Amino acid sequence: MTPTPEPKKVKIALCQLATTANKDENIKTATSAIKEAAAAGASLVVLPEMWNCPYSNDSFPTYAEDIDGGASPSADALAAAAAANAVTLVGGSIPERSEDRLYNTCLVFSREGALLAKHRKVHLFDIDIPGGVTFKESDTLTAGEAITVVDTEAGRLGIAICYDIRFPELAQIYAQRGAQLIVYPGAFNTTTGPEHWELLQRARAVDNQLFVAACSPARNPKASYQAWGHSTVVSPWGKILGTTDETPSFVYAELDYAEIETRRRNMPITQQKRYDMYSLVDKT
Repeated sequence: MTPTPEPKKVKIALCQLATTANKDENIKTATSAIKEAAAAGASLVVLPEMWNCPYSNDSFPTYAEDIDGGASPSADALAAAAAANAVTLVGGSIPERSEDRLYNTCLVFSREGALLAKHRKVHLFDIDIPGGVTFKESDTLTAGEAITVVDTEAGRLGIAICYDIRFPELAQIYAQRGAQLIVYPGAFNTTTGPEHWELLQRARAVDNQLFVAACSPARNPKASYQAWGHSTVVSPWGKILGTTDETPSFVYAELDYAEIETRRRNMPITQQKRYDMYSLVDKT
């Protein structure tokens, strides 16, 4: 396993934002939230999935931005906000346009506003639950081809987006690469959220003995897609360190990375794995 960076304590803030159909308004809401979280003492700030637009296949092409081409007002605003407030920023996700393809993309910025990483959602949300919810991201979006572990001043972070949380192999690879915290900007809905949102976060945390943070948009009763909300931070022991309801709000928690080594020393499941019988191959 990759050596874990030196343990330290980090105050994290999850910003559960209300999203509208007005991108400029959403950008102002996000930058204001980052400022408020920093003023409350957070050194690591997280935004929700698709915070700059409604979550719908109709919206993704319209709101998509060319990040690599420098035509991304959302990315520019996040970089400026990270620098102005001296926070490490996991910028939720926005629809990204790259040539003729669209991606669900998360940007990570340093305290100086430098772009540290870009994660494109690996597993697309294609489900059909009769009487519940039907959605097919693959109608508009393309799956990412890389996993993302990034060293920041707030620790070594594994970045994944929403549906990615359902795939334990991805989280296990992040743990193998020394991630202290896996961050999931996500927008579970009112069908899957009550049953699986917290369950999956706690499972990934306990399975890998690390911290997990999942940040949702707030629920908009008028929207076609009803987000569950309930942004949450979980410890390596599976303890809920902070959570909220479905309304616009902040979740704060202190992460003591020393707990990771304590839990792994007390219950050394990595050393107890039967590598003679099974293994996980990191193909990237």
